[in-house]
Amino acid sequence: MAAVTFLGFLAAFCSTVSFVPQVMKAWRTQSTKDISLGMFAVMATGTVLWIAYAVIRLDPPLIAANAVTLCLVGTILVLKLRHG
Repeated sequence: MAAVTFLGFLAAFCSTVSFVPQVMKAWRTQSTKDISLGMFAVMATGTVLWIAYAVIRLDPPLIAANAVTLCLVGTILVLKLRHG
């Protein structure tokens, strides 16, 4: 694997994993009162746009990272909408 691709996957992993603690806490406590709906809505929109960009560029690290990120951000959004 090329060093640049590895670097991309490593950066993608770090960025994506950063959402896991928030998802776990929101899921466990069923509380999202301190989470900004606007921020996560914009994040989800940006992530969808990143996926579109990555698909056009045929960039596997960006596609993979943003697909997982969208799942995590989407989970937080659903919990926020469900539990306020």
